[in-house]
Amino acid sequence: MDLRLTRIAGGAGLSIKSRPFGTNENGRVHLYTLANPRGIEISILSYGARIQSLLVPDQAGRRANVVLGFPTLEQYRTSDAYFGATVGRFANRIANGEFVLDGKVHRLSRNEGDNHLHGGRVGFDKKLWRARTEKGQGEVAVVFWYSSPVGEEGYPGALEVEVRYSLDSRDVVRIQYRAAAAQATVVNLTNHALFNLAGEGSGTILSHDLEIAATRYTPTDRELIPTGELLPVAGTPMDFLLPTTIGSRISEQYEQLILAGGYDHNYVLDRDSSSPHLAARLTHSYSGRGLEIRTTEPGLQVYTGNRLDGALTGTSGKRYERFAGIALETQRFPDSPNHSHFPSVVLRPACSYLSTTEIAFAIS
Repeated sequence: MDLRLTRIAGGAGLSIKSRPFGTNENGRVHLYTLANPRGIEISILSYGARIQSLLVPDQAGRRANVVLGFPTLEQYRTSDAYFGATVGRFANRIANGEFVLDGKVHRLSRNEGDNHLHGGRVGFDKKLWRARTEKGQGEVAVVFWYSSPVGEEGYPGALEVEVRYSLDSRDVVRIQYRAAAAQATVVNLTNHALFNLAGEGSGTILSHDLEIAATRYTPTDRELIPTGELLPVAGTPMDFLLPTTIGSRISEQYEQLILAGGYDHNYVLDRDSSSPHLAARLTHSYSGRGLEIRTTEPGLQVYTGNRLDGALTGTSGKRYERFAGIALETQRFPDSPNHSHFPSVVLRPACSYLSTTEIAFAIS
C-alpha cells in the first residue's frame, strides 16, 4: 500500500487535555489526550508513560483504537503485558540477568526465568512519571520524566529519563527519549505498543501486511537470547523486505518461528543516516489504515503477540487471543551488553542518550 500522508496547514484544531485515571501508592495517575484535526487521538498515561489508546479513522472515516490496552489502572498494575509502556532501563532481554561494565559484574533482577526482561520486576512500566504539557507551532505534546536511583533493579548509577510524545497536523506521532547518567550504565529505551489496525479486540493481525527495512536479523536460542549471529533474511520466513502478509508463513516449520511461537525477533535495520529512517510499514487492506515507523535506532523488535492466550480483557471488553497485536519496537539490540559487536548501549556521564521514533499514519 502506498502510504500517503495527508498534510494540513498550520496547527488549527490541535488540542490537549488531561483527566485523572486513578491513584496508586505514589500519587494520582493522569491520562493525557492529544488530538489533531484529522481524527487522530492518542491518550498517554503517567503510569508507565504508556500509550493507553490511539484512535485512527479508516477509509470511511470511522475511528477505532488501534493499540492493545486496558480500561482501568488496576489492570495495568497487575499485568506483565507491558501494553503501550515505556520500557527500561533496558528494553528486551539480558542473558542471565548480568553484564560486565568497566571490569565490574553487575547483576540485575531476573524476571523471565534466569534472564532480565524489560527493566526487571519493577521497571519503568510500573513507575509513576511526572508530566508537563506543551503546545507549539503545528503540534501538541506531553513530556514525562523519571529519576531512576542508583541500584534500581541492579543497574549502576542514577539515571534521569525524559520521554516526549507529540502529535502534529500531519498525522505523525513522535516519541523522543532523552537520558543522562551520573555514572556509567547501560540504557535501551522503547515503547511496547501492540498494534492492530483493524481495531483492538477485533481479532488477529495475521491478515496485516508487513514490510521491514532489514536484510539481516539476530537469531535466538530457545530462551530468546541472541546467539550473536547476524543472519540474512533472504530465503527464510524472516524476510519482509517486500510487503508480506504476516500470517502467510508464521506457522512454517522454521526453527526460529518454532522457538518463539511466532515472530519475536530483532531486525538489523538498513540505515543510511543518523536521522529518523524507515524501519517498517504495517497495513490493513480492509480498513485502509496504514502506519510507517521511522527511527534513529539500529534495531526493530517484531513481536506478534505469541504469548497472549485470551486471559486478558482489553479496552473493548474483548479478550486478547494469540496474535491479537504486533509490537514494532525500535531499539538497540537485545543482550547488547554481552555482545561487543552489537551497537553499544553504554551511557557515560559526559554523554546523552537521544532517540527518536516516528509513527506516521495514512489511509489508502
